[in-house]
Amino acid sequence: MRVLHVITGLGVGGAEQQLRLLLRHQPAHCDVVTLTNAGTVAEGIVADGAARVSDLGMSGNRDVAALPRLTKMIKGGQYDLVHTHLFRACLYGRIAARLAGVRAVVATEHSLGETQMEGRRLTAGVRGLYLTGERLGRMTVAVSPAVGQRLRRWGVPQQRIRVVPNGIDVDRFRFAPDARAQIRRQLGVPEGAFLVGGVGRLARGKRFDVLLRAVSQLPDDVMVLLVGAGEQEQELRGLADRLALTDRVLFAGEAAHEDGPAAGRGPDLPSLLAAMDALASPSPEEAFGLALVEGLANGLPVVYTSCPAVEGLPLDRQTNAAHCPSDPDAFAQVLFRLRGQDLAHRAAAPAVRHYSITRSADQLMDVYASVVSGLTLKVSP
Repeated sequence: MRVLHVITGLGVGGAEQQLRLLLRHQPAHCDVVTLTNAGTVAEGIVADGAARVSDLGMSGNRDVAALPRLTKMIKGGQYDLVHTHLFRACLYGRIAARLAGVRAVVATEHSLGETQMEGRRLTAGVRGLYLTGERLGRMTVAVSPAVGQRLRRWGVPQQRIRVVPNGIDVDRFRFAPDARAQIRRQLGVPEGAFLVGGVGRLARGKRFDVLLRAVSQLPDDVMVLLVGAGEQEQELRGLADRLALTDRVLFAGEAAHEDGPAAGRGPDLPSLLAAMDALASPSPEEAFGLALVEGLANGLPVVYTSCPAVEGLPLDRQTNAAHCPSDPDAFAQVLFRLRGQDLAHRAAAPAVRHYSITRSADQLMDVYASVVSGLTLKVSP
């Protein structure tokens, strides 16, 4: 089977990293087109030898001149299926696939929240455009049951939705004591400090300000490590200064999830997770919660406000995860209880095997086979 993945960009991000990992485990012959920004994840895909990557060079959301170029690429590649990722790519990719005569079109919805998607507010216009594009495909893959439910509320027919959760390479995120000691020395974390991590885009929706305000209520041995980049970084630095936390908040920047060219630019994510003592996510709205699953694979206790990945686990699969309102006082109380835990010999929560990338890749190949053959899939729960 020949598959073309179309994605909005290939800089560092959850959907982008997920595509790279997926390509390593798909038996299909795959190529990738990014509408713009063939960044560090594109370099990693090429280094893996998993797929060819082409950059369409779109200048913006309204660069409709890119549509005939994408249509020509799809025709020329003689693809059996087109798989789109992220809002802009889903719209342009579905239209181009139809124009190229490819009816087997799958889209993955990575980031649909209750009030926003990929940082854009969910207005009636955004919803209308989304549903117009959705009708041009055969199947929409939701990364969690929560996203599947949101799609159904929007009006996407139930038979056109399949839940295939994000996956991780569980073994790659296994706790490494040597990495913990090395990274903590490198970051200048004092001996005995309790390091609370936050992983994700530094944007208002992630509510890392709640984490900083919570830590300001805790003893001086509690520190914060923020892993990610984004438009709110300077605002968060200013807040840390006003809260007298300048020496207790560390900004690590973006971190590579996988090996490859980007991995040499600083500590990778598994090593940074190993340096932490707990992982916190005050974001009130998530589509999956990939960073928290990676934290659980590293043996960390996690504190979260919204995490469909944890909430979607079978009831008999327990994790070291605690739900908490997105409120500084509530986070402070939970983190204070966690402070002082001995995490020198921690191990992955067994439940994370539920989100193994091999399992997710197998499920997605089932979707491909059904869409290409025209069969109706069993409706996701």
